[in-house]
Amino acid sequence: MFRGGTILAADAAFSQPEAVAIRGDRILAVGALAQVLEAAGGSPQFIELDGRTLMPGFVEPHTHALSGAILDKLCVYVGMARFRTTEEVLAQLKLEAEKTAPGDWILARNWDPSIQTGPAALTFEELDAVSPDNPIVVLNASLHLAYANRAAFAAAGIPEDIENPPGAEFGRDSDGRLNGVMKNNVAYLKVLTAYSGLRSVDPVDALVSLARKFNALGITTCSDLGLGGITQGAGDWTILKDVAATGDLSVRVRGFPIYTVADAWEAAGVRPLEGDSLVRLAGFKLIADGSNQGFTGLQREPYLGTDGRGLAYTSPEQLKLLAAAWAGRGWRLALHANGDAAIDNVLDAMDHVRDSGIDLAMVRPRIEHCSILHDEQIARMKDLGVSASFLIGHVHYWGIALRDRVLGPERAELLGRCASVERAGVGYTIHSDFTVSDPEPLNMMQMAVTRRTWEDPEFILNPSERIDVTSAIRALTIEAAWQLGSEHEVGSLESGKFADLVILERDPRSVDPEALRDIRVSETWFNGERVFEA
Repeated sequence: MFRGGTILAADAAFSQPEAVAIRGDRILAVGALAQVLEAAGGSPQFIELDGRTLMPGFVEPHTHALSGAILDKLCVYVGMARFRTTEEVLAQLKLEAEKTAPGDWILARNWDPSIQTGPAALTFEELDAVSPDNPIVVLNASLHLAYANRAAFAAAGIPEDIENPPGAEFGRDSDGRLNGVMKNNVAYLKVLTAYSGLRSVDPVDALVSLARKFNALGITTCSDLGLGGITQGAGDWTILKDVAATGDLSVRVRGFPIYTVADAWEAAGVRPLEGDSLVRLAGFKLIADGSNQGFTGLQREPYLGTDGRGLAYTSPEQLKLLAAAWAGRGWRLALHANGDAAIDNVLDAMDHVRDSGIDLAMVRPRIEHCSILHDEQIARMKDLGVSASFLIGHVHYWGIALRDRVLGPERAELLGRCASVERAGVGYTIHSDFTVSDPEPLNMMQMAVTRRTWEDPEFILNPSERIDVTSAIRALTIEAAWQLGSEHEVGSLESGKFADLVILERDPRSVDPEALRDIRVSETWFNGERVFEA
């Protein structure tokens, strides 16, 4: 029984009960101290909060848990948290090459030319200079682009005349020759999967280890919005079930099979909501475009200084057909769309689904990232019952880049419009898209509440889109649980739900919003057991 501090139930009324009792893996009672004591009966074991704040465990609605766990083991981190320039990144890669045997692969992640000064892409020229003898693959932070040297292309057997896969592209120089740039994962996986080391990492151990890291951040439920990308099929689902069977998994995982390997999912005969309370298939993932900072998000208007409008990873007609087909089989839908034209295509697809006689309330469509969003699109979302999940790091880490180098000031104002969708009555969450950014709930809350930018901390990107702390908490608890189809079991402190809890040293509502990320996670409880203690 927990008492003696602030308790935020994150329920519909956002109530503040005096006490919470748990028995086994479930919440037994929530409410006034005397009532909870009576419900608990006997002599409960008291956990004194001593002024700390108890909340439901954080729910991260959009990560790539399985691939992220493996990349976390394999990749050198070359992102903005450590390196501000590409020159520094290349120097770090050279250090890696010096200690790597010839022929062995070097993988790196989170490079982003939109915010790390230097060339717009890492081509054969830059990466061959790092090492001509080691295959090198560098993943863009967005995970929508990758870059490799000639040795990696040779190891993968990529010929000069390779055709572009549908919705993807192998970059070429002015002479029409391959240059090492790859757009969309269906292109770069043709290179990356040639690396035998991908199969050397035990995915079960990797995911168990990642779960413990998530616990230290207060996360008790996460997601995999690209299930199928590791094994290129339903083997990813087998891995998740194998992890659950160990008894060591300390987060709940909600998987979304990805459409790029739809044939494999159909052949495996998987069903909507298959699984249990630990691991479950929560929906199906479709992708309309790429990333704005990678210039592959599909836009109504051209990118700054170019005539390019991005890439339609799925054509508008194909998106309609896929959405109706999978929704018609009972699947809930998560639809990736960054550019405003891609969001148009998603909303058109949802119109098509509804016109096909399918109840969108059962589909629970959600737009992933939902980056460049216009007022009339918000109105359509409200009409269709479509929710949003914002990659809030776009505002913080990429806000200046999008304003000055990618989209321009006017369109950048349309980024991550949490407050506008809230005013319109449209449900929303915030997420990290791990490994695109780090899955730190308190830091994400601070980004959404302050909207300060990483490159210029004095600049606030569209202050009218700031939300209050209570809304940010809801976005990472009960709203996120709803988007994952788990609001009946997690996301709030209510009798009968799982005893997934986080204890914070401070009440997020009582601190300076600029210091939200500095609040320490004191304890995390999962299934009624303490799995992390600071």
